[in-house]
Parts: sequence; structure tokens; C-alpha cells
Amino acid sequence: MSVSTIVPRMPLWLKKELPEKGITKGLSSYLKANSIETVCINSGCPNISECYSAGNVSFLILGNICTRNCLFCAIRKGKPKEVDLGEPEAIAKAVRKLNMKYVVITSVTRDDMPDGGAGHYAEVVKAIKNMNSATIVETLAPDFNGSKKAVDKLIESGIDVFSHNIETVAGLYARVRPNFNYQRSLDILRYAASFGKAVIKSGFMVGLGEGESETEELLRDIKKTGCSLLTIGQYLKPKESRLEVREYIRPEAFARLKEKAVKLGFKKVASGPFVRSSYRAGELYGDI
Repeated sequence: MSVSTIVPRMPLWLKKELPEKGITKGLSSYLKANSIETVCINSGCPNISECYSAGNVSFLILGNICTRNCLFCAIRKGKPKEVDLGEPEAIAKAVRKLNMKYVVITSVTRDDMPDGGAGHYAEVVKAIKNMNSATIVETLAPDFNGSKKAVDKLIESGIDVFSHNIETVAGLYARVRPNFNYQRSLDILRYAASFGKAVIKSGFMVGLGEGESETEELLRDIKKTGCSLLTIGQYLKPKESRLEVREYIRPEAFARLKEKAVKLGFKKVASGPFVRSSYRAGELYGDI
């Protein structure tokens, strides 16, 4: 992987066929009618048709407006609305209706809330577990400004997987995630792992201008936290982003990254151009 100042053209391996018209209409209509947000829609995920057609969604809680301004992210930034207290029950009912065996719950970052929204996370998890006792629940959480009490709430809610994405190498944090801190994110993963109750998961993007040695350092840093599951995907620029793609990583390079991660001791690794943190999350978990 190299750093380039010229914005590259999107390669053929990143071209996806358009889905059948109407294939996801029923699920989309149900979610809209019940005021349920998904990260699939709000982030403009390229895998949405594949996942929706299989009845898989990644729920976005605490609204759809984020208090931070990560340059890679398509989710809207600004002042969030009041939290919907009926959200936990609505999501639990959706999980039951869709017969979901594995669920990913993620959120915008809510720096405006004293606990960063951790208490609401816990209520959503408990509602899902109460209505769907056999369902595996993953929370893809923000950094909660490093609050251990916030992480406590998620772990104690009964989650099966605690996930927090590092997203990029240390040297790019100031540019890519100006309101985050590389070490703080590692500390959050390390603290969650210390309980020994949930599987720990993380992920990052490539194609932002990171060097090979930086990526290898990132792999080592994540593994040292106690992380078991890892996702590695290609950064694709949202329309609203000011952050350009520096390089489109070839599929064989993703295979080499996976090989390196496995050698370091990660139990399962998903690595590829279209891999996202919640893409086929149940399959990744089920393989450990």
C-alpha cells in the first residue's frame, strides 16, 4: 500500500450489480413505519441490498445525527433530537419479526448525554434479550469519551460481543477522526476485554494513505487489547465527505492482511473490499 496525492479511479472489483427492483421494499417499509433507523441506510453501505434481502439489518439507535465530525462517515452531524424511549421495544419487536439470530446495535456518538447514551444501549439490549432470549447481541459502540462506567453498562446488559472500531492507523487519527483519540479507543477495547464476559471485536479501513508498517503496528495494537474478531475493509468516500480515497486496495492485498492478522492470533478475520464491521457479523461470530 502506498500513499498517493492523485485520487485514483474506482477499479472493476468494486463494481456491484444493482439489486432487483423492490427486493428490499418490504423490509424498508416496515422499518420506516416503525421509526427504526439502520446504519445500513444512514451510512450508505454498499452491501445494503444483499443484507436486507436476507433479512439482516444493523440497527442505529440514539437518533441519526452525530455530535462528532469524522471525515470518513456519511452520517449527518449536528444537534441530535431527544432520545426515543420507545426504541428498545420497537427494535426488540423487529428482531422477533425478522427472526434474527444475530443482531448488531450501533449508534451515533452522543456527547450531549451524560453517559454518552450507554444507558439507552443497555435498555435496547435488555429488551432484545427479554423478547428473543436466544439471539446473539453485538454492540458496536462509540468511545464514550473513555468512560469506564459507560462500558460497564453495556457489559452488564448481557451483550455477547463488544465491538469498537479503531478505524485507521495512529498517524491518520488527527485527520480522519479529529474528535477521537487512538489510545483512548484501544483502552476502551482493553477495558471491555478485562471482564472476560463478551467477545471483543474491532475493525479498520484501508485506502486512506496508511503505510504497510503503520498497518502492521495497528494490527499488533488491536491484538494486545484482547480483541478476538477483526474486520478490514476499503474506505469508500461518501458524497458529503471531504476525505478522498488515496488508494483502492486489491483483493489479494486484503488476503495478505488477513493472513498477517491470523498469525498475530486473531481468532477470526473478515478482510476484503466490501467488508464492513457489521457485514455478515453473525457468520464471523459463529466461526469462533
